[in-house]
Amino acid sequence: MEQIKKELRKMMKSSEHTPIHLFADNSPYFITGAIYKKRPLLENSDIKKKLSELIRKYFAKYNWELHHWVVLNNHYHVMGKSRRGDDLVPLIRNIHRTSAIRIHKLTRCGKPVWWNYWDYCPRNEKEYMTRVNYLLNNPVKHGYVRNLRNYPFSSFHTLYEEKGRDELIWQFKKYPDYSKLVLPEKKDDF
Repeated sequence: MEQIKKELRKMMKSSEHTPIHLFADNSPYFITGAIYKKRPLLENSDIKKKLSELIRKYFAKYNWELHHWVVLNNHYHVMGKSRRGDDLVPLIRNIHRTSAIRIHKLTRCGKPVWWNYWDYCPRNEKEYMTRVNYLLNNPVKHGYVRNLRNYPFSSFHTLYEEKGRDELIWQFKKYPDYSKLVLPEKKDDF
């Protein structure tokens, strides 16, 4: 029992000011990064584009698979798969540090730029697909567009090309709980 507790402490990180993070190897991860005080610092199209490039760059650097992503005005969501769970912190730290420098330079905003990040490891296909649909639907949920094809800062377009319209309609119908999903980070009111 003591060995199990030791392994769990190694896999998880928690402190007073951050949520608990699970460090799992070869596992799916749903990650949300949020701007401090919900400021719309990502509103600029160039900033959104650069952030999405940084996400791709650092996922590749740490050999994590990047499955889906969306960048909105004050937060982003990504769905991927870890190689080494211990790389979660440096992966996100690099994305946030590098993007914060660019965001601060372009917007002259006060610091800090980023508030925090939350991660969740889906346990099965339903949890995974519900979060994928949630991520993909975020631009509609937040009122940026009425049609996902009109939002360029998301992996939706790649998925649309790969699967096609009918397959995506089926996906949203098969996993409809995305519309009722309330993420734990919403409780923290970032």
